[in-house]
Amino acid sequence: MSILEVSVIALYGLCLAFIFCYSIAQLHLTILYWLHKKRRREQTPSINPATLVWPKVTVQLPLYNERYVAERLIEAITALDYPHEQLQVQILDDSNDETTAIVQEKLKQYPELNIQHIRRPNREGFKAGALQYGLQTATGEFIAIFDADFLPAPDFLKSTISRFDNARTGVVQTRWGHLNENYSLLTKLQAFGLNAHFTVEQSGRYSGGHFINFNGTAGVWRKACIEDAGGWQADTLTEDLDLSYRAQLKGWQFIFLEDVEAPAELPAAMGALKSQQFRWTKGAAETARKHLARVLQSEVPLSTKLHATFHLLNSMVFICVLLTAVLSVPILFIKDNNPQLAILFKLGSVLIFSLMALVAFYWTALYQQSYHAWKTTKRFIPEFFLFLCISMGLSLHNSMAVAEGLLGIKTPFIRTPKYNLLQTRGTWKKQAYFMQSISPVTVVEGILALYFAAGIVLAFRLGDYGLLPFHVMLMFGFGAVFLYSLSHNRRA
Repeated sequence: MSILEVSVIALYGLCLAFIFCYSIAQLHLTILYWLHKKRRREQTPSINPATLVWPKVTVQLPLYNERYVAERLIEAITALDYPHEQLQVQILDDSNDETTAIVQEKLKQYPELNIQHIRRPNREGFKAGALQYGLQTATGEFIAIFDADFLPAPDFLKSTISRFDNARTGVVQTRWGHLNENYSLLTKLQAFGLNAHFTVEQSGRYSGGHFINFNGTAGVWRKACIEDAGGWQADTLTEDLDLSYRAQLKGWQFIFLEDVEAPAELPAAMGALKSQQFRWTKGAAETARKHLARVLQSEVPLSTKLHATFHLLNSMVFICVLLTAVLSVPILFIKDNNPQLAILFKLGSVLIFSLMALVAFYWTALYQQSYHAWKTTKRFIPEFFLFLCISMGLSLHNSMAVAEGLLGIKTPFIRTPKYNLLQTRGTWKKQAYFMQSISPVTVVEGILALYFAAGIVLAFRLGDYGLLPFHVMLMFGFGAVFLYSLSHNRRA
């Protein structure tokens, strides 16, 4: 074998090994979820809200050009069932369009409430900067945060504030719901993935005593926790994950409430989805660069270190998937030219075990919606297949984001536009805040779809069908992302 062939096999194997280890970590979270689900329900405190003395709470609403959802957000916040004398609302408005005028007009309807419309002199630090700026004048002992597209239920504050019975509890995070899950196939698949994170992943880490993260919104912080951990910092694109790790490394405890839901809007256009994915994956890589060494050097248990490692490095999966995919075609040639390595290549079947672990992870999350195994399975099979395909199709775009994060390349915080989409109603077309979805990366995504189509042809020519399902999914995934990007770039 040549050095090039050895290098290809080695890199291919390393990527498969990381995917396998990541999948095992997800499987462990699935096991923790099932083991502790009954216990979590039994340990849920039965608190009579009427007996509580409610503390002061500041609700922070960071806004930047949210003309379509600002009014409904204010309506939802003013409907919160919480003593008005104990509630302060901060609208942290960095907008440079008519959102500011919309907010000012809407606030005239609530003269009796303590609502501050805060305008900074500049947008320094983006969302993190706005939250830190508001913190200086926040009067609440607790800080609730909602992004512009969230619609918390009236009992949200009472359901979360009542869980701060331990002085070392720094955060109570709730589960995200979806206002427009059925809007399109793209929103359904996003909901499929997010539901797994907000049931199995967050609950599994919380049940196992491992680090979890505040998800940027729909949660409540103890103000003292934010200050003790160093406040909001804007040196990563995921200021929420960054502060979460700083706080937990200082001994603060986080609580996740699976049974409390705060619904929000999912991106319906490919350009918006790509922008959101870029921010999340790059920010996670930046946070790993910032905190992974500290986590490994800390005194937390080994199991927590391992889960934190895969938590911080989860975006690395996209790089491994992309490399494995690209190398899988030359692997077919190498296998054909080196039959003596047949046993070695059979180790590649580890990908099947990885897939089975992910099946358990995502099936468990979907099962929580119906508690009916057969109904869950019928719905799961097509949604899981499509979710994997689209995730693979986004691997090039997300890999570039991860690479920038690990290399320390800085880019601005670009918020995901919202259009007041409810279920199947509303449209993002012909609206402001349109995001382009075509770039040089889009062209490469189209080329990769053809590349994996060639891999399918090659499988039949060589009579080697082991990677055929993988190549079919890759061709479909990259092709779908390419076509979505083209079609969603048209606003008419």
